[in-house]
Amino acid sequence: MVQTPASPETETLLIELPKSIGLYVTQEQFTALAAANRDLRLERTAQGELIVNPPTGWETGERNCSISGELYLWWRNAGEPGKVFDSSTGFILPNGATRSPDASWVSGERWQALTSAQKGTFANICPDFVVELRSSSDTLKSLQDKLREYIDNGAKLGWLIDPQQRRVEIYRLAKDVEVLENPAELSGEAVLPGFVLNLRRVWD
Repeated sequence: MVQTPASPETETLLIELPKSIGLYVTQEQFTALAAANRDLRLERTAQGELIVNPPTGWETGERNCSISGELYLWWRNAGEPGKVFDSSTGFILPNGATRSPDASWVSGERWQALTSAQKGTFANICPDFVVELRSSSDTLKSLQDKLREYIDNGAKLGWLIDPQQRRVEIYRLAKDVEVLENPAELSGEAVLPGFVLNLRRVWD
């Protein structure tokens, strides 16, 4: 839905946009939209198409909180110099897309290499580690495409967690996708040394 700006001489009009019609915005326009609609999760594809993600239900919100919380605890206890981010954080990827993983981590070395301008509202970087948690409104293909995009833009490790099927797809740089059926836990491997995510709270 698009809301036209109102002026003293005009009334506000609402336009329903069919899914077959895309709305394209520049990066500057996207930044302004995101600032004006902080209650929405907005993303932008590499081609400039605006994506509006609806609010998550309580089950997805609870699961995502658990994943982000475990990642934060690992970061705090390990004394890692990098940065941990939740699902509200957007990143401008090298291909021009602005994406918001459900959870992510950027190494300290790569974060410190960014200039002040690159650390703007949306940091110009692809996280080293990303998580996408499938909700009931997500198609599997759309999330698979996002994980491939992260890897193509520099991510070293990505998890696509699907509670509906109790299935996890693991994406790694320069490797085939690994599929795990009903795993009990996930390892951060060499990217996140010592990080292990217990999936009990995600599956329950």
